[in-house]
Amino acid sequence: MNTPLAVIEGYQQDLIRIRHDLHAHPETAFEEARTASIVAAELKALGIETHEGIARTGVVGVLRAGNGTRAIGLRADMDALPINEANTFAHRSRVPGKMHACGHDGHTTMLLGAARYLAQHRDFDGTVYFIFQPAEEGEGGGRQMVEEGLFERFPMQAVYGMHNIPGIAAGTFGVMPGPMMASFDLLDIRIRAKGGHAAFPHEATDAVLAGSALVCALQDIVSRRISPLDSAVVSITTFHAGDTHNVLPHEARLSGTVRAFSETVRGAVEAEVRRICEGIARMHRVDVELGYDRRYPPTVNTEHEAGVAREAATRLVGAGNVLTRAQALMAAEDFAFMLQACPGAYAWLGNGTGQEGGCMVHNPGYDFNDSIMPLGCAYWVSLVQTALPPP
Repeated sequence: MNTPLAVIEGYQQDLIRIRHDLHAHPETAFEEARTASIVAAELKALGIETHEGIARTGVVGVLRAGNGTRAIGLRADMDALPINEANTFAHRSRVPGKMHACGHDGHTTMLLGAARYLAQHRDFDGTVYFIFQPAEEGEGGGRQMVEEGLFERFPMQAVYGMHNIPGIAAGTFGVMPGPMMASFDLLDIRIRAKGGHAAFPHEATDAVLAGSALVCALQDIVSRRISPLDSAVVSITTFHAGDTHNVLPHEARLSGTVRAFSETVRGAVEAEVRRICEGIARMHRVDVELGYDRRYPPTVNTEHEAGVAREAATRLVGAGNVLTRAQALMAAEDFAFMLQACPGAYAWLGNGTGQEGGCMVHNPGYDFNDSIMPLGCAYWVSLVQTALPPP
């Protein structure tokens, strides 16, 4: 029996060729012109109605079959990261300072593979929108697509996303209702002090001491201000102050991130950060300027659509290979903006464990696992057949 997975495995070498080409020519946020042109050319060659230039470099393909009126969207991200690649294989990045360190080259290729199968077989009833999104990595391409009318131009009842995860076994999926990924906010803090000679600290105010106190106090938010039943992370990741041994610097700069699984907790953490900054300023007689940049909301699956996604994955790999809620991650995703505007679900695809899965994403030694591409394509097909069953 020629299952969708068996059919897709028949053109795996074509998928690998596309994926390796994308990997070798990475493009960062809103610069994905070459990637978008390849995507558009592949869709047009399949006879799929193609729309370009959405959120600058985004592409949407439209495929209809049967007489059904329901529609769903399938989304893949296209952008790379500003990282120098450490790999030495033939398809390594040819662009200095840029690489596909998160697998978006694989995500794009898998959605193209699913489009190929669905265009050739059309064994569903309704409309599928293939959404190729730019600028997921910190620049909010998903938000821009929504703001430019993605769901008005392409009306759909649900939207679905997927991401590879190293450390989860190949052949395994993860999808569940509720939070899948956390919110993502940026902290930028500037402390201004009087400064002075290190031998006479009583005649100055100390930006380093104030900054150190601030770092410690911010850690109390999660341990003492947020319920143990909720989850949040406050991380200070940079601290810059001073230039020499015997001078108390007049300024310190700190930065970091805040993450949470709910908007309620997200708001509570922000309020505590602001309160602590004000308190440290008074205690140490310094000025504290806080920049709090709300980037991505939590990625929260709706219950019905998560059930559809679980059913699609279960049909493909069996219930024992579909993970539970314990796999929610504190990383963030701008697919969250699409889920705020439309019901839907986000799923994990295991990239493999140990040497097979490679290192974690955002690492200069990362590479997408080519062997999982047919399974990822087949998941999209199974999802379409589950959400838009043929008559």
